[in-house]
Amino acid sequence: MEFMTGGRAEVRITLADVGKRVSVRRLTGGGAGEPAFTDAVGVLTSWDEGVLSITRRSGETVRIDESSLVAAKVVPAEPARRRGPAAGVRELQEVAARGWPAIETERLGEWTLRAAGGFTRRANSVLPLGDPGLPLDAALEHVKQWYGERGLPAVIVVPTGRTDADETLAAELAGRGWTDERHTTFRVAALAPLADAAADIGRVSLAREPDADWLAMYNRTDEATAEVWKVLTGGPSVWFAKVPGADGRTAAIGRLVVDGRWAGFAAVEVAPAQRRSGFATLVMAALAERALQEGASAAYLQVEADNAGARALYDRLGFTDHHGYHYRRALPGDAR
Repeated sequence: MEFMTGGRAEVRITLADVGKRVSVRRLTGGGAGEPAFTDAVGVLTSWDEGVLSITRRSGETVRIDESSLVAAKVVPAEPARRRGPAAGVRELQEVAARGWPAIETERLGEWTLRAAGGFTRRANSVLPLGDPGLPLDAALEHVKQWYGERGLPAVIVVPTGRTDADETLAAELAGRGWTDERHTTFRVAALAPLADAAADIGRVSLAREPDADWLAMYNRTDEATAEVWKVLTGGPSVWFAKVPGADGRTAAIGRLVVDGRWAGFAAVEVAPAQRRSGFATLVMAALAERALQEGASAAYLQVEADNAGARALYDRLGFTDHHGYHYRRALPGDAR
């Protein structure tokens, strides 16, 4: 990073720059084997009592004592990504919510409180897409009460990593002790190439509902409760894929939801003995072909940031990162 002006490092940010994207360099001591300086880039989400909070695109918040600053400046917002279908964070978050629907919802301003008996974080967390219509602390109290009445932890999903995401909310929640978990990447791709990624897609069977074999391979639940069934089969147009291996047993499964131009892929699982044999690609191709027949043109999926195997597969299929998100959970002793 270039901080020098006329050969001299300068701190060129002020309290008025809270909410802007900044780049800072701070003195870190430079002990044995350690760098003397550390750089950070992110949204300046607060500057209180001599401490700056900078929220990175991953959602991580860095706290920096202003006395350690040696250089800082406002930097331009990240340029819009040109690869993959054009879309904003809000559009994709709304599409994904429709494609993995909660059983019970309640509106709080532009926030949506969602519950589904505890089955998956996505269906049991707040989707904040703007102003909750209350001061933040009052909104959080309402959230904790609502989830507490249902025997669920209070959890909020927070998008990060783009100018239309919400690093500010991530920082506000972090400052109130809401812990972060399950960092995930939202990825997008053109749909048509996925349908050409594998031959012999006729081997894949598609159905509107999952059967016992599909559910047995799905690794997120031990039983098909009413809540599980409603979430899995909910959505505008849902399909379940299954492909047998050479032994006749189910080798791989997947789930598709078609919503206008978007095709959402989820629950792609391969039996351990059948991995690296092309079954995941085959399932994706068959589902993509079905989505094309229903008029979709763009694909999305969500993959946890530390799932290197899945990320490598989706890289090969042409998916690129759109934005990140993670969950913020209220401390157990604080939830009601």
